[in-house]
Amino acid sequence: MRLKLTVYTDKLPINCQMLFLGMIKEALKNSDTSFYRNMFYYGDKINKRTKNFCYGAVFRNFDINDEQITLKDGKSELFLSSPDYNFVLNFYNGLLSLKEFKYRDYTVKLGKIFILPEKKIDNSLQVFKTISPICVKNSKGKWLELEDENFSKELNYIADKILNNFREVGLKEKLEFQPIKMKRRVVKLADDFSLPQKKFYYVNSYVGVFSLKGNKQDLNDLYQLGLSFRRSEGFGLIEVV
Repeated sequence: MRLKLTVYTDKLPINCQMLFLGMIKEALKNSDTSFYRNMFYYGDKINKRTKNFCYGAVFRNFDINDEQITLKDGKSELFLSSPDYNFVLNFYNGLLSLKEFKYRDYTVKLGKIFILPEKKIDNSLQVFKTISPICVKNSKGKWLELEDENFSKELNYIADKILNNFREVGLKEKLEFQPIKMKRRVVKLADDFSLPQKKFYYVNSYVGVFSLKGNKQDLNDLYQLGLSFRRSEGFGLIEVV
């Protein structure tokens, strides 16, 4: 399922992905605390399993500096996708009682939420475009360039993990990834905005249009789950072209 939520605010932190993730967590807690804890924690430790959702924020008229995004029209749109009915239900129900959300020094007001139509993939070759960036890293934690010979291999690795954690069956066929019109985007994130000396780090990612060839069920599930590392942190949301 795909959802669209309008978020009203004049400004967002540079690491707005963390604001939106915090909002998602708050909605889940409002709906079902046990569901929330099972998704994000394993006992008292953070659950590092890939999550069954992805999201992306879209804003069109904005200025940006090292620490803040200024929205000239006073709003942004959050798009969220998941094939997990329980997740969507809890998120939707939790939002109904969440009129605004505070993150650090930022407060956003939440507007209406809409369920969007989804497309059905009937071919083994499909063209997609990114809503939020795709990032791929190797086993050493290095973010890979699109031209890296291991980019496709590591993309297949994370796709297999995403599918296996959702349906207990990984990729049925190897994915063939082909960039069509993509460009590099370096995403600047902050570890902790409460610290006097904010510690930033950078994620090398890509946006644009690309094709995937593979098993049709794999493609349909990845369309709903997203395709990237760090999907639960605002990466990997894709749309059928």
